[in-house]
Order: sequence, then structure tokens, then C-alpha cells
Amino acid sequence: MMKKTTNCNHHHDHHVRKPVVHGAPGTRSWLPVLSPRCTLRDYGFCMASLLLFCLGSLLYQLNGGPPQILLDLRLYLGNSTFLDDHGPPTPKMELIKNISTAEQPYLFTRHVHFLNFSRFGTEQPVYINIIRDPINRFLSNYFFRRFGDWRGEQNHMIRTPGMKEEERYLDINECILENYAECSNPRLFYIIPYFCGQHPKCRDPGEWALERAKQNVKENFLLVGILEELEDVLLLLERFLPHYFKDVMSIYKNPEHRKLGNLTVTVKKTLPTPNALQVLYQRMKYEYEFYHYVKEQFHLLKRKFGLKSHVKTIPSQKISVPVPIPVETEEPIEDEEEQNDEKWLEDIYKR
Repeated sequence: MMKKTTNCNHHHDHHVRKPVVHGAPGTRSWLPVLSPRCTLRDYGFCMASLLLFCLGSLLYQLNGGPPQILLDLRLYLGNSTFLDDHGPPTPKMELIKNISTAEQPYLFTRHVHFLNFSRFGTEQPVYINIIRDPINRFLSNYFFRRFGDWRGEQNHMIRTPGMKEEERYLDINECILENYAECSNPRLFYIIPYFCGQHPKCRDPGEWALERAKQNVKENFLLVGILEELEDVLLLLERFLPHYFKDVMSIYKNPEHRKLGNLTVTVKKTLPTPNALQVLYQRMKYEYEFYHYVKEQFHLLKRKFGLKSHVKTIPSQKISVPVPIPVETEEPIEDEEEQNDEKWLEDIYKR
């Protein structure tokens, strides 16, 4: 039975091949030979220097510098993120222990940055996730921290009791255009770090974290869906993980669930001006590049399974910015790939 886990931002069995290092053809192992011209004192001095060099190299690696052999292995193996968490296996983290030893079936859902369980000598869980439009996510968080949702008038006060009144009622356009910390980097770099992982560079907005996040989506996630297409996400989850998501659509469409969902809508949420939206979009360029990558992969997955779109857009939440948007995939096409759906899903679990 496979373990299941999800990293939620609102989150395949993966068998890692162990790299084996071989010497170059024609090389031989060597041992230091004591030359008759060198005294024991000279030899001791050389060995002490070598020891200091090794200790210095070790300290460098422990402070973030990767050993060259792993860099060479990464170049040989390609862009896999498995070797990025360089260094020897460390003791299991408490989270990994809890998930690895929990009675199955087991679903874990929390705000967790991606963890490579294989590095800790533990079976990799099945990762799933759902992300949303970055600006929509930011606006929802901005106003929720100030005014909460329909579940209660004091909901926001519990979450942000120390927020001053002038900050609570700060106009969103002023926050963006006047470069308040809450509306500028790195506070806007939010989604990518969850997929990038535990490396310190994952918190720095840039190409490195972006590419690593994309690679983790490709290598380590069974499914990353789009919140704006939630019904399609649920249909695929029911197909891929029926033991966990059986009848999920009927539950989702149940009137009681709808009523509960309406209570969690953020109150007093307003859209920024087009100028402010443009500024915000530019500040979140890496987030949007990742979002469009995930969206494209999700649409390709829907096409593969012949799933027609169930996109429902709420006018009050629709955001439009005057910037080019990548072309989206069209309606699913009928081809011979659909005959291999089960084989494709089976291959995912074998990775």
C-alpha cells in the first residue's frame, strides 16, 4: 500500500536509482609512496597539510558547497533534483517519521515544502497538489488577513490581533504602488518555494528555484492541478487514486458542502487598478511562469485522458492584466494515446 501526502498552498511512488561511481577506463587506484628523498618529518608535514585540506573541504560542503563528485554525477544524470540535496543522509525528520510509520491508508495535508523522502532512506510518498492564479492567491490572502471570511466577524482578529488599524485598512493600490513590504518581493514569491524544496536557494526569487520547482513537478508529483479547474482536478484524482477519492464529485456537489464552501469566501475583497495589477504581475513573473507551466502540464494530462474542461469563472474574481499569456491547450483530441491510459498510470507508480 502506498503512502499518500499532499503539500497544500492555499499540494507516484518514486524509486530512485542509486548512482554508482566507476573509475575512468585505464585508470588504477594509487597509494602514496614514501620517496627515499623525503624524511619522515617531510612526509608527516604533507599528510598534515592533506588532512587540513580535507577538513576545509568538508566544512565548505557542510556550509553549502557541493562536493565535486556529486556535481559531476548531476551533469551525468541530467537535471534530476535528487542530488541537489547533497551530503550524506541525515537522521529522519519528525515529519518523515510520522508519515512513514502511520497506519495506511493515510492522507497528510499541510503547508509543507517538498521533501525528498528517498534521501532519508524512506519510501517516497505520492505527492499531489493544487495551485491557483498567483495574483488571486495574493489578493485573497491580503484581504483575509484583514477582514477574514463569512464564518465570523472576529475571524480575522484572531489571525492578526497585532495589526494596526492603519495597516488593516491600507488601500491595496497604495500597498502595491508605494512598495510596501507586504506587496513586494520576496513576500510575493510564495508558490515556487513549496515545490522547490528545502534548499536555502529555494527562498530566493530566480531561475534556479523556478527550474528546480518545475523539475520536482515533473519527477515527484502524481498530479498538480489548477484551482480554477477544480472539478477537473477532482475527476482526475478519482481516476488516479480511487481508494482515497471515490465519489469525490458527488461529495463536492452536495448542497451542504457548497454551503460550507461559501462561508470560506474572503470578505471585502476588491481588485486593484489595472496599473497596480501590471506592477504586481511583473513582480510575480517567476510565479506566473511556474503557474503557466503547471497549467500547461495539467491540460496535457486532461487531453491524454480525453477530459473536457469544466472551468467555471466567477466574474468578481476574474483578473485580467494587459500582458501576453501563453497559449493554452485546446479541446482534447482523439488519438491512439488514449488506449495506453492505464499503462501510463502504471508507469507513474513505478518511477
